[in-house]
Amino acid sequence: MSIESDLLEVFRETFNDDSIEISRETTAEDIEGWDSLSHVGLIMAAEAKFEIRFNTTEISMLENVGEFMDIIKERTGRE
Repeated sequence: MSIESDLLEVFRETFNDDSIEISRETTAEDIEGWDSLSHVGLIMAAEAKFEIRFNTTEISMLENVGEFMDIIKERTGRE
């Protein structure tokens, strides 16, 4: 599976919404309920899914899903 499809699964599980769709341009404004608290849950779920750790600077600088996927790609070597 691709990073995007695995990350989509993380989003759907985190927000308990199977209708969520993501793209590289998706931001917190695009997903209902994506606030600071759910952001923490999303990061933790992604860390578990991809078996990586994000640092605080990376988390605070994320502007969209594309940047999220880029960090995952760097850490895992996956596409």
